[in-house]
Amino acid sequence: MTGPDIRAFRGELLSVPRDPRDDRDAVRHESDGLLVVEHGVIVARGPYGELAERFGRVPTTDLPGLIVPGFVDAHVHYPQMDRIAAHGEQLLDWLDRHIFPAEMAFADRAHADRVANAFLDELLRHGTTSALVFATVHAQSVDALFEASLARQMRIISGKVLMDLGPAGLADTPQSARAGTEALIARWHARGRLGYAVTPRFALTSSDEQLMVAGQVLAAHPEALLHTHLAENRREIQAVAQRFPDAADYLDVYDRFGLVGARSVFAHGVHLPDRSCARLAQSGAGIAVCPSSNLFLGSGFFDFGQADAFGLRIGLGTDVGAGTTFSMLHTAGLAYQAALARGDRLDPFRALYLATAGSAALLHVADRVGALEPGQEADFVVLDTAATPLLARRTAGATLADRLFALQILGDDRAIRQTWIMGRCAWDRTCPTGPAIR
Repeated sequence: MTGPDIRAFRGELLSVPRDPRDDRDAVRHESDGLLVVEHGVIVARGPYGELAERFGRVPTTDLPGLIVPGFVDAHVHYPQMDRIAAHGEQLLDWLDRHIFPAEMAFADRAHADRVANAFLDELLRHGTTSALVFATVHAQSVDALFEASLARQMRIISGKVLMDLGPAGLADTPQSARAGTEALIARWHARGRLGYAVTPRFALTSSDEQLMVAGQVLAAHPEALLHTHLAENRREIQAVAQRFPDAADYLDVYDRFGLVGARSVFAHGVHLPDRSCARLAQSGAGIAVCPSSNLFLGSGFFDFGQADAFGLRIGLGTDVGAGTTFSMLHTAGLAYQAALARGDRLDPFRALYLATAGSAALLHVADRVGALEPGQEADFVVLDTAATPLLARRTAGATLADRLFALQILGDDRAIRQTWIMGRCAWDRTCPTGPAIR
C-alpha cells in the first residue's frame, strides 16, 4: 500500500475516545504504535508490531514523545486575546472596562485579520486544532477568522455575536442580527472544516426580540450550534433574575426562546440549580467548563460532582481572554484543581478526554476529531515530557498516568513539540520559521 498521499507515524499513542468515568476500557494506549494517514484521514491505528508488515512500504516518520489527539477548545474569544491578563474586575465590570472597548476595534477588517491570524497561530502553538470561538458583533470579524482558519485547514466553529443591548459601537439590531447571521451561514458553514454557531452573547445583552430571532434562526438551521454564556457570576445571575422575573432560572430564559437543545453549548455553568441541570441533561445541551477564567474573574469553581450526578455533557474551554492560558494541557490541570476544591478528584485520563473527545462530542464533531480513530481527521499533538528540566525530573520512570498528570499540572506551550493538522505539520517548536503548514 503506497502512494503520494499516504504516510505513517510511529510513536507512543494515547487517546481517550469515551469518558473513562463510564467506561473502564476507554483509555487506548500503544507504547509503540503506528498511525497511518491517507488524504489527511486516519486509515489504521494499532501496535507497530501488528501493522508494520501490512504498511511496510508506506513512508514512516518516527515521532519522539507522547502522541495525543489535537486539543479541542470548547469556548474561547479570539477578539479578547490582547486583553488577556487585564487587571482588577469581576465579570460585568471587566466587560465594560476591558473587553467592550477592545472589541470595538473589530469594525476595522484589517485589525480583525491581524488578530485572527495571531490567534490561530497561538492555538496551534499550544496544540489546539479545533475550537468553538466567539467573534464580535461585526460580520467582518467572522469573515477574518474563517478565512484564516480555512488557510490553516483548522476545524473552527464560530458566529457573529448578537447583542442589540450592547454599548454604542457594539450594538446591532434584531433585524441586522438575523440578516448578518443568515448571510454568514450561507457564506461559510461547512466550507472546508468550518461550522457555524448562532451566538447571542448572553441574556443581558439581547432584547427579547433578538433572543426570539436567535431561536428562529437556530430552528431554521438545525446543523448550527447555539453558543452563549450561562450562570458564570453571581452578580450576573442576579441581574438576569431581575430582568426576567418570571423565568424559573437563568437557563429558563434561554429555554423560553428556543435556545436549549442538543446542539446548545453553554459556557461556564458555575452556579447551576438542580432544575437547570435536569433540563440540560434532558435536552442534551452541554457545558464548556472554563476553570482558568472562573478563577481569574473570581466567579467560583464548576461543580463536577453535580454535573456527573445529572449526567451532563461537558467539555473544557480556555475562555481567553478571561482565561489566562491558551494551553488546554494547563486548563486540564486547572480543572483538576477546581474539582478538588469541591471534593472531586479528576482523573488525568478523564481530563484528557474532556480536552479532546469530550469537547469534540460537545461540539458535535466527535465523528471527525478527538480520538485518533480510523475514519477521523489526522489532527494530533506530540507532547514532550522532558520539555523543561522539572518535567523531565518528574516524568523520568513514571507511569503513564503520572506522566500525563505531570504534563497537565506543569505543562504549557513548551510541552508541545509539534502540532499536526490533517496529517501535515502545522507547528514545530524546533522550526525557526514558525507555524506555517508544510
